Amino acid sequence: MNVEIPPFLIETATQYGSGVPYALKIIAARLADDPDLGHPSPLPGILTVHFEDDLIEDCPALTIGYIREPDRVEIRHVRPTTTPTAPADTTAEPEPALTDPATDALTARQIADAWHRVTTWLRLHAPDSYAALRPGTTPPPDLGIRVPLELRALWLLTSGDDEGCLPGAMALMSPDAVTAEYRRRTEEQARTPEEDGITRWKPSWIPFATGPRNSMRGLYLDTDTGFLGHWSRYDDGHPDGELDTLVTYLEEVADTLEAPALATRDQPGLIGGRLVWRSGIDPAAPDGWRPI
Repeated sequence: MNVEIPPFLIETATQYGSGVPYALKIIAARLADDPDLGHPSPLPGILTVHFEDDLIEDCPALTIGYIREPDRVEIRHVRPTTTPTAPADTTAEPEPALTDPATDALTARQIADAWHRVTTWLRLHAPDSYAALRPGTTPPPDLGIRVPLELRALWLLTSGDDEGCLPGAMALMSPDAVTAEYRRRTEEQARTPEEDGITRWKPSWIPFATGPRNSMRGLYLDTDTGFLGHWSRYDDGHPDGELDTLVTYLEEVADTLEAPALATRDQPGLIGGRLVWRSGIDPAAPDGWRPI
């Protein structure tokens, strides 16, 4: 069994300890012999395996997530295993379940399938953009509101990118960037005089994608409706004419990459090994871009 460890994961793993990359190689060797070594995670299609070895210097106990396919395994994220905390307050009211488990499992599977199609295309045709994807992460950001399952599922697969892999040259935001942007915009809205009659931001809007160099525009998920919308400097809070969920949006991105003739939002192209959408071409240096 072929086991892949993306280069970006090796680089980011060192933040947890100099011995973590070596631990990943050990796990890769074990998975090559037994690809079903791990246990199912909350996200269907993702397995996790725990690793702890006191003989490896500067390496904490780890939780490693990977995708199991018929002919390959790809390790997608690694993080230190959290230490169990004190028992929760059993007198507190539990949060109400917003969906049933079957619906959650279907949504998570759809997110995983759509994102896998996108990353597979990037790995084969735009390796530089594929390398710019960050490993997955948990837990989700603390926004003071419930983070929908589809965003949590996506962040488990990737915590963002630095290239702008989405139409409109949008880049997936890291959970830390999501927290900062959400708080900034919520505070700005609170300072807006009510007589203006303008809602620039709602507490139910969670940003998840923005321009790779600034946050003058971006995409958000409305937790009240489940639909996406966009903000921009000149058109804050106005959703697109066609309502998308995160699932249908990612599926359309995958469709566009696999069959560019179907493109409706933006046209994908390449500059070397990078995916560059037509809207993201630098007018001062367009040379080298070719449509897919």
